[in-house]
Amino acid sequence: MKVASVLVPLPVPEAFDYAVPDDLELARGDQVAVPLGPRLLRGLISETRETTGSNRRLKAVEAKLDDPALPPGAMDFVEWAARWTLSPPGEMAAMALKGLRAPEPKPTVKLVRDPAVEPARATAARTAVLEAATRPLTAADLARAAGVSGGVIKGLVDEGVLTRVEVSAATDFPSPDPAHAPSDLNADQAAAAQALGAAVAAGGFQPFLLDGVTGSGKTEAYLEAAARALSHDPAAQVLILLPEIALTQALIQRVAARFGAAPAEWHSGVSGPRRRQVWQGVVSGRVRIVVGARSALFLPFPNLRLIVVDEEHDGSFKQEDGLVYHGRDLAVARGMIEGATVVLASATPSLETLANARAGRYGWLRLKARHGAAVLPTLELLDLRAAPPERDRWLSPRLVAEMAETWARGEQTLLFLNRRGYAPVVLCRACGHRLTAPDTDSWLVEHRYTGRLVCHLTGFSMPKPARCPECGAADSLTPVGPGVERVEEEVRSLFPDARTAVFSSDTVPDAASARALIERMRDGEIDVLVATQAAAKGHNFPRLTLVGVVDADLGLRGGDLRAAERTFQLLMQATGRAGRADRPGRALLQTWTPEHPVLQTLAAGDRDAFVDAELVEREAAGLPPYGRLAALILSGEKADAVDRAAGLLAGSIPNAERLEVYGPADAPLALVRGRRRKRLLVRADRDVDLQGFLRAWLARVKLPSSVRLTVDVDPYSFL
Repeated sequence: MKVASVLVPLPVPEAFDYAVPDDLELARGDQVAVPLGPRLLRGLISETRETTGSNRRLKAVEAKLDDPALPPGAMDFVEWAARWTLSPPGEMAAMALKGLRAPEPKPTVKLVRDPAVEPARATAARTAVLEAATRPLTAADLARAAGVSGGVIKGLVDEGVLTRVEVSAATDFPSPDPAHAPSDLNADQAAAAQALGAAVAAGGFQPFLLDGVTGSGKTEAYLEAAARALSHDPAAQVLILLPEIALTQALIQRVAARFGAAPAEWHSGVSGPRRRQVWQGVVSGRVRIVVGARSALFLPFPNLRLIVVDEEHDGSFKQEDGLVYHGRDLAVARGMIEGATVVLASATPSLETLANARAGRYGWLRLKARHGAAVLPTLELLDLRAAPPERDRWLSPRLVAEMAETWARGEQTLLFLNRRGYAPVVLCRACGHRLTAPDTDSWLVEHRYTGRLVCHLTGFSMPKPARCPECGAADSLTPVGPGVERVEEEVRSLFPDARTAVFSSDTVPDAASARALIERMRDGEIDVLVATQAAAKGHNFPRLTLVGVVDADLGLRGGDLRAAERTFQLLMQATGRAGRADRPGRALLQTWTPEHPVLQTLAAGDRDAFVDAELVEREAAGLPPYGRLAALILSGEKADAVDRAAGLLAGSIPNAERLEVYGPADAPLALVRGRRRKRLLVRADRDVDLQGFLRAWLARVKLPSSVRLTVDVDPYSFL
């Protein structure tokens, strides 16, 4: 008999076997309907084989679905990713089929002119409509084009002059033209583009670090490499990954300008029907360039030749909900599986990527100067101990004076504070109680725009109470510390005539609002932008010449191993927004600890000194990139059940050399959404089979169903 192993979207560790009916031809990657209990599930064939019999009766595959099969590279990648992350392979396969969950786009009703029917009476308005009806248009679009009311359109429809037709939603993806508008590259850019283009033309897996200072033109360099890929192979496909939705629109415009055709877009802001169209366009080869978020890695590319991970250092490439994976690492793996060139681009590369480049495992392409006439901004540390802000203020006198001069010259200021809302903590003046979210250790953040207290971890929100919930004191709740809303309030009081705006995930919750705010800033309609990290990377504002970092010490208070690295990267990216055109820029960093090594190397512009010192510390401790980490997080509603599960795990650790297990211990956020949390941390030498150790360990333990276990290979968050 013939047997098919089928990956189904369930949290099970392996594929299910099904008998293949004699009249069904199945192959790896085919999509099928299979019975599981009373349900039919969509699954992916991972393997077919002949067998002489079985000691158990297998259910049969119900049907082969009409949807396209996943290409071999996509199947190999899905199974590799599941093994690497210790995730259920069926759930990982479901990621690759995500685009098919939405229905087909509904056809649009449009109006067309029936040349055989003349209007009963001719008027100027009707004549304008008929002149505008040169192609199918919706009633609203036709009325707008002719400058008439909807009543005029309806009258012509009623008379049969205009007829309704159903037009299928657009599925065409215009082909990019590699020769459309080549960029004018400087010597460094041209050398990088040449090296990348040669790698693409040669074929095979080749990873590169494209390491360029902010504003050096990394985008132009990798777009020229994309042009080389498209011109060398008429069927080649290119994937460009970005960490933030807010960055996609600017890049889409640049891709469209370079190739004369917009790329396909893939992220959570794209509608379901459109995602289905993109998925189908990718698997058919009609989509040549995709710009998207980390999940675009799972699209079914049949001929992927170039993968670009822009801002590769960014922590947003790490997914920590649901399936836990790092988009950058999986991008390198997919490039290896597909035999594609991989470009990791950043002005502040991650230490893991830099270590690979230094060791020669990655090609290292460096852009050392800004493109054109722009120069890097000057950086200066403002010692708040010597010149602190006024009482109940957060901006120092020097920064305020620089902002005034910048505004007087008609230039723009960016105030950077990576803290959303109005105040990060709300406490009672009477008893000192700090307000937290119900069933969560996370503090509630005050948001003045909405008048609510919000938990940024769980999304819980509530109106600010009139009394302290602990002691009952009236009007005693007070905000402590600044968020971006509070800084904006201060800016408005200092510069009431300045045009001020806030850029955070609260004020620009979707791609459309982010695009609108970015365009206003780029067009000079904003004088002072107060922003979180949402504006700290990838954006180009020609009139922005001053960046003020409100609290440069903020990230240094973190307790995990990447606190210093993240702070250095974020501050360098934020300050790098200044002076990107023909006007010189400057950055002022407010700090209470100007002697901190991270801030000293940042002010000196000596990235290599910071990297050298940080790598020495990591190597001495055997931490990434010289060692590997994995976190095991246990959670449950009952603390005693979580404690017992943690004890079971701790008592079942296999013997292993060059590997240590720390914990179990309460997670820093020990209570989230009513679930108690404990963590164990595994540290292993780089050449230890960490995944093999984890599989052997977890196979020894059967945890109670009331306790959830999450495995995070190469963790980025330690909360």
